[in-house]
Amino acid sequence: MSEKKNGIDKGLIRDLANILNDTDLTEIEVEQDDLRIRVSRAGTPQYVQAPIAPAFAPAASAAAAVPVAVAAPAAAADNKNAVTAPMVGTIYLAPAPGSRAFIEVGATVKEGQTLLIIEAMKTMNQIPSPRSGKVTEILVNDAQPVEYGQPLVIIE
Repeated sequence: MSEKKNGIDKGLIRDLANILNDTDLTEIEVEQDDLRIRVSRAGTPQYVQAPIAPAFAPAASAAAAVPVAVAAPAAAADNKNAVTAPMVGTIYLAPAPGSRAFIEVGATVKEGQTLLIIEAMKTMNQIPSPRSGKVTEILVNDAQPVEYGQPLVIIE
């Protein structure tokens, strides 16, 4: 039987942690009804009630609760010129470690030009520019995990 506390299925969390170990993923997230559970190797498991609520850490854990950054900065999220993440994964600003970044602030990009790479399930996905313009802001750091729909770059 699954252990439950405050509606959280601990068995599900254990299963997700086992999937991380079996697949060498760094993070996994499951959303069902009004519950979203993210398990990450970067820290303790994080629990968020949808749409946005404070993080919940198990009472048995001696570790302090890790805050969950659910929403992007309002200015970037509302910006119609923002290029958003088409998937969950890890962002890379250059084609290889030590290489020059695909883009930098102030650079002019053409539609279809590679802006960055998102690694998802050990696959490197090039993210093309949806339009031509000038890069005015890069909202992410190299090797940072990103969420679906998260603003990445502002192109004016």
